[in-house]
Amino acid sequence: MILKNYVAIDLEMTGLNAKRDSILEIGAVRVENKKAEAEYQAIIHPHMELSEEVIRLTGITNEMAAAGRELDEVFPEIMEFCKESVLLGHNVIFDYGFLKQAAKNRNTEFERQGMDTLKIARKLLAPDIKKTLQMLCDRYAIRREHRHRALDDAHAARELYEIFEAEYEAQYPELFTPFPLVYKAKKQSPATNRQKKHLKELAEYHKITLNISWETLTKNEASRQIDRMTARYGRIPKPDSQSCLLKAVPK
Repeated sequence: MILKNYVAIDLEMTGLNAKRDSILEIGAVRVENKKAEAEYQAIIHPHMELSEEVIRLTGITNEMAAAGRELDEVFPEIMEFCKESVLLGHNVIFDYGFLKQAAKNRNTEFERQGMDTLKIARKLLAPDIKKTLQMLCDRYAIRREHRHRALDDAHAARELYEIFEAEYEAQYPELFTPFPLVYKAKKQSPATNRQKKHLKELAEYHKITLNISWETLTKNEASRQIDRMTARYGRIPKPDSQSCLLKAVPK
């Protein structure tokens, strides 16, 4: 079965955990009759300061992220762009997990079939060959203007798939059959008032301006923000008990 119609997709994220981290950028290419017919790209405001590692890896700065759009606005657009298409990507289940979590948080059904160029590469290429997207792009002379940017990586996965399909599909047709993408997501609970209060107190104590959507802040996101802030700047010191007693004694 030759896959003629699909959506090649790639996401950049603030971290590796779909339950805790946020989507930073989405890039997608709609392929019809084996031709790239449309593109979608959006940077999404993560409502947090990006780590130096994410900035170095993606080239997306805090200024670029702050100018990004809200996920609530972007999500319906990418769902409309993908429709019911097979999703293709390099380690596609990773990207799908973040989309599935976003769908679950918005009470939206999102079940798709997928095609994974990483899975194909692992089956076809020798164990000693590195199978990162970068290494495979180098191996097959696939040009990317920007590494680790969502739209460029989506195009790269599409080109890589076409190379594999042309060379191996006749011999290994089972590798080129779409399979159900399975990721279990649980709707995330909103942040508690206690979490919000603690986060605001931390920011006030350390004189930090927070850029957070308080209405959509989840428990996990709030915990992550609190943990990052305390790790970087420290906790709010507890009042010294002896000092409190002395202040309480009348002079």
